[in-house]
Amino acid sequence: MPVQDAGERNNNDRPVMPGEILREEFMEPLGLSQNGLARAIGVPPRRINEIVHGKRAITADTALRLAAYLGPDPQFWLNLQTHYDLSVTYLDTRTLLEAIKPYDRQQNVARTLNPLQESSQ
Repeated sequence: MPVQDAGERNNNDRPVMPGEILREEFMEPLGLSQNGLARAIGVPPRRINEIVHGKRAITADTALRLAAYLGPDPQFWLNLQTHYDLSVTYLDTRTLLEAIKPYDRQQNVARTLNPLQESSQ
């Protein structure tokens, strides 16, 4: 499953937080402080601080604001958050997920085409 490997830059099993990307790839190169970014996009400084420290998710509202100010588009910011959430959940439930047997389409088609097969077994 590709989710588990993508976005891992921090030398452990945890994926990179969207706030880390915001800080390292956007704020630091542009010389933006948390307060400066918050003022520029019209949100409380606490929101940016919590995103940067991984204590708050990037919402649709924040994604729209970040995209309007920093680019590239709102979907980029939401995708960072969604990818992070999926990666963390996968890592937390990996054993459970690996135990789930995939649905067998061929077997289901055979049952549909031959309903007597199931009742005779």
